[in-house]
Amino acid sequence: MIVLDITIVNIALPSAQKDLGISDANRQWVITAYTLAFGGLLLLGGRLGDLFGRKRVFTIGLLGFALASAIGGAASGSAMLFAARALQGAFGALLAPSALGLLSTTFTDPRERSTAFGIFGAIAGGGAAIGLLLGGVLTEYLNWRWCLFVNTPIAIATAFGAYYVLTADHIAKGRRVKLDLPGAVLGCGGLLAIVFGTSEAVTRGWGDWLVLGSLALGVALLVVFVLVERRTEHALLPLHIVAERNRGGAALSIGLAMIGMFGMFLFLTYYLQVIKHFSPVVSGVSFLPMTAAIIISSTGIAARLMTRVPSRNLIGPGLLLSAAAMAWLTRMEVDSPWAATVLPAELLLGFGMGLVFMPSMSLATLTVAPNETGAASATINSAQQVGGSFGTALLNTIAASATATYLATRLAADPQVQAQGAVHGYVTASWVAMGVLLAAALIAVLMINHRPAPGEATGEVGAAAPASARAGAAADVQAAVKSGGGATATGKQRAS
Repeated sequence: MIVLDITIVNIALPSAQKDLGISDANRQWVITAYTLAFGGLLLLGGRLGDLFGRKRVFTIGLLGFALASAIGGAASGSAMLFAARALQGAFGALLAPSALGLLSTTFTDPRERSTAFGIFGAIAGGGAAIGLLLGGVLTEYLNWRWCLFVNTPIAIATAFGAYYVLTADHIAKGRRVKLDLPGAVLGCGGLLAIVFGTSEAVTRGWGDWLVLGSLALGVALLVVFVLVERRTEHALLPLHIVAERNRGGAALSIGLAMIGMFGMFLFLTYYLQVIKHFSPVVSGVSFLPMTAAIIISSTGIAARLMTRVPSRNLIGPGLLLSAAAMAWLTRMEVDSPWAATVLPAELLLGFGMGLVFMPSMSLATLTVAPNETGAASATINSAQQVGGSFGTALLNTIAASATATYLATRLAADPQVQAQGAVHGYVTASWVAMGVLLAAALIAVLMINHRPAPGEATGEVGAAAPASARAGAAADVQAAVKSGGGATATGKQRAS
């Protein structure tokens, strides 16, 4: 549902912008408000799941997501829509780490784990496909508002299912550790300031005092956040999680990768509907090859090779394929045929991202103690969502500036010239996205050195250990979840 909500709104965005009178400079906030709240609060959401029980937090997140979707569908203006999208992101931040945490602690056998993460990726890809198709159908035959309303019955039905299917795992009140609220305020505030400053550069320019001040404030808050986390007994983000080179490299790689992917979604949506005059339904269908490539790559290739080859041998080439997709898009022109320009880029990006997602998600919880699974899961999701929100703001700024520069020396009133200017902006942003993806590939190759050992579970428990040891470690995991404490000394020994 979370992935569906990102893609379904991409298709509905041009119609929503026209209906509510949203400016080109502010249109990305329909996406950025969601991804920023999601990414900024994921660490807190993951910690809440560890402390209060993943079933409880998961169910609350679902019901809140249903309410926020109803508010967004009924929005009477841009401010109400932006606020509803931020609220959706906040409740989504409760859902994602709880789901990934449950997945990680449940499957420790190497083959089961790779299969589980492959299915996880396939479901995400399926959600994207449904979102693209459903967004087009609802926008064209009903109204863009139904792209938000549709989440409400899905979320409510899933909440009922979670209530009856999931096992209660809440922790007794007297045994919970304290929440790191200062860390949550500093971390979220820093990320918000950076993305806000980047977005405002669209209309104000990079030299404006508000833009520079926001960027400086964001960096300062994040520096203080790191200092606070180093001295906090119950840190929201234990720094050793991201200091480990494989998890840190995976988080950086996937965060940078999302800059290119989110930028492509935004620009291609407008290119197909505004420049090529595709209907919302046809636009949605035209994205399906990329979704199919992600599913095939993640389940057919990455899930099978995760336990056989070094992780960087999947992530590095995946990012290079994604960079090649953006390089292909730099050939885009107003009259470029979809099959020769857009389709090859979609397939390259889909196959590339499929190789990146699954190994990165698996590395996120590599050798993490049970009581820190939520924080580790939230870290990789935070990198993914913050990369997406920052990338959307940055690339939208670059595209808008390039378009304005192009039109400044030409007859801007001519519709054909306007279309050429818009495409020029998309191409300029595609060059930048390509550079970011190449940098991500370099980081992945240099930082990630994980090699799957024979029988390695890439989790808390080694699959090569005797059955009694695996059973004992599983018991330690359950005890840690129930008590809220760390793994016992025996559990750590077994995990080793």
